Amino acid sequence: MSVLLLLLSAFPLAAQRSLTLAEAFRRADSAAFANRIAAGDARATGAQATAALQGILPTVRAVAGYVRSNDPLAAFGYTLQQRGVTLASFDPANLNYPAPVTNWNGGFVAEVPLINVDAWYGRAAATSAADAASRSTEWTREVTRVDIVRAYFGAILVQEQVATLVTAAEAARSHVRQAESMVANGMATRSDALLASVQAGQVDAQLIGTIGEARIARQRLAVLLGQPGDTTFTLPDSLPSAATIRALSLEFGADSAGARLDVTAAQLGVEAAQRGVRRANARYLPRVNGFGRYDWNSPDQPFGGQGSYTVGVMASWSPFSGASEIAAGQEARGRAEAASAGAEAAVAAADLERQATGTRRDVAVVRLGIAETAVAQAEEAHRIVARKYAGGLATVADLLSAAAVETQARLALSESRYQLIVADAAARQATGRDLMALTALEN
Repeated sequence: MSVLLLLLSAFPLAAQRSLTLAEAFRRADSAAFANRIAAGDARATGAQATAALQGILPTVRAVAGYVRSNDPLAAFGYTLQQRGVTLASFDPANLNYPAPVTNWNGGFVAEVPLINVDAWYGRAAATSAADAASRSTEWTREVTRVDIVRAYFGAILVQEQVATLVTAAEAARSHVRQAESMVANGMATRSDALLASVQAGQVDAQLIGTIGEARIARQRLAVLLGQPGDTTFTLPDSLPSAATIRALSLEFGADSAGARLDVTAAQLGVEAAQRGVRRANARYLPRVNGFGRYDWNSPDQPFGGQGSYTVGVMASWSPFSGASEIAAGQEARGRAEAASAGAEAAVAAADLERQATGTRRDVAVVRLGIAETAVAQAEEAHRIVARKYAGGLATVADLLSAAAVETQARLALSESRYQLIVADAAARQATGRDLMALTALEN
């Protein structure tokens, strides 16, 4: 009864929705914390590419203002802008001591960049940086998917181990009852019954711990999915068969390998840094910008009176700006050197990871075969000892030992199947392959 209560507490009764690996991927792609953080950072970086358009696209703004002044120069200027100058305006007394003049101004101003080479290089650098951030986001999504594979099949693994240990616990209690009956009939000693009880207690203890791990595994999966409060989902009762897992692993070479997104992001980072160097060098070049404005000046209302326009072109050149351009060039070259080294490191790390994950996958395949053989041998050994025990040719200690070996062999087989799934997922990620291929394990 206590085992049943533990099972009920580990697996929610309200769980009705079946969670597939494909659904877990879909939910994690949009809701996983790491993916959301990476997507937000990418959007922020992409905004910098938009901001870089400031030196390329025109600036248009509307202005309006109110001024009242008796300053001689200002008063005459406002009167002239309002087309209100008369002969009396040139009276020295009026010029020297004018009455206060009110001026309402309204206008539209346009500033048009014409030749700003540094702005174009800045835009190119920001675009490359945005592309790099986008690839990094996609790589984060792939990393999260590998974590989802570990957590998803890890939760299934623990469920399967719980079922194995439940069977083992029931068998252990049966051995206890059998030993106690044989003691009562004088066919066994009290030590046999005690040994059987100890063995049953050990299995129960392992079962209790595994049930607790099952609960934690479900919560861990929910957190990775970005929905920590939602554990009301059902999972498959057991991992795919060894044959299914092995078959998918052997098809590994049939998938087309793609470029690793983290390497692509690093290479785009180099491109962005190199364009940043060009931008810094372009600060030494002249700039040419156009401008235009249309104004209204009125004594009583904004945007009133007769309008006037002003247009022009301005060229500027700053060969030296207090050494700021020198510092900017040094900083840009330093970033380019760091980005180049980072890209080389990413390529080297990717090559090492390909080799390492491939080796681990090969080892996992071999270990799975060993685990399968071990289960077959342990099952046969348990059967032989049980027959000997029934014929009085083996002790209860022999029987309990054989049962324990079979249980551990089955648990090891479950672990080996899980490890091959995880190794295959890591190898696919390391070689730029599509992790959605792992959803075939559910069919």
